[in-house]
Amino acid sequence: MRILITGGAGLVGSHCAEHFAKKGDSVVILDNLMRSKLFGYDKESVEFNWNFLGAFDNIERIKGDVRNVEDINNSMSKGVDAVIHTAGQPGVPSSVRMPIEDFQINAFGTLNVLECLRKINPKATFCYCSTNKVYGENVDKISLVEKHSRYDYDLLKGVNESMLTDLTGHTPYGVSKLVGDLYAQEYAHIYGMRTGVFRMSCIYGTRQFGFEDQGWVAWFIIANLLKKEITIFGNGKQVRDLLYVTDLVNAFDKFIHSDVKSDVFNIGGGSENTESLREFISHLESLTNRSTQLKFTDWRPSDQKVYITDISKVKKILNWEPKIHTLTGIKKVIDWIDNNKEIFN
Repeated sequence: MRILITGGAGLVGSHCAEHFAKKGDSVVILDNLMRSKLFGYDKESVEFNWNFLGAFDNIERIKGDVRNVEDINNSMSKGVDAVIHTAGQPGVPSSVRMPIEDFQINAFGTLNVLECLRKINPKATFCYCSTNKVYGENVDKISLVEKHSRYDYDLLKGVNESMLTDLTGHTPYGVSKLVGDLYAQEYAHIYGMRTGVFRMSCIYGTRQFGFEDQGWVAWFIIANLLKKEITIFGNGKQVRDLLYVTDLVNAFDKFIHSDVKSDVFNIGGGSENTESLREFISHLESLTNRSTQLKFTDWRPSDQKVYITDISKVKKILNWEPKIHTLTGIKKVIDWIDNNKEIFN
């Protein structure tokens, strides 16, 4: 099997590339290596993953941009059986700062990849990395209870795929990702392509380069280990369900090799793998035996107080479930960052 992974040097993309390469598949990664630039970081970041993947004989690396049709066609020039589209502008605050670039990367870039794939091999499988942000502030209509260290849903286990995506604020990021989400669905509907839309909650793992604006799990760990200050927006009781990156990759693999034609899945760690920011910091300090410097400030616009995924659909249809418990995953990331501190100093 020949698999193209856009954004192949990022967290999700690099783990997808490693996974399928180790299975013996031919892998092509397309990446413009601009993560550091997007977040105003003056050092290299995902270049580490780019170099890491260069050690695999069956991974072809192409530096290019999903906004450029020639780059996409070049990455598909030898044929492709599946595309995992992880490329994107992943930050909410950065989408507010640069909404046009956010749209060009997330919405237009996704349409570009879909259209190129339709022309080259419309029978190939397309996996789209969507987000829970497509539900926008509709999530905030769910009744909450406030507890000592967290907020929680009052009567709901988690958000399923029936949650409305319209009549709500999304932030530019949520809008641009929803556009790609809808195009992936529409290409299945109108052109008969095989597409899987995965609306992801908080994905984390090794080789994640977290910044304050995006990738908070890695950023909190980096800040703790390097004695940097962490800004908490709000009171720290906001909750997310966390999914370790290799569990997400396994879901992609299962979809690609399944008989499912096309579908939309909410995917995350589910109710068994939730953390509030306060709880995460407490666990982090216990694991590293180091205190964390904290600063509290105002809530950010459209920052959901609670998002927990109902993963019952993806579990049933793909026979999938998370394997890595949150504390185990956090320890893996701590060890990786601790062993590669020179990257972050």
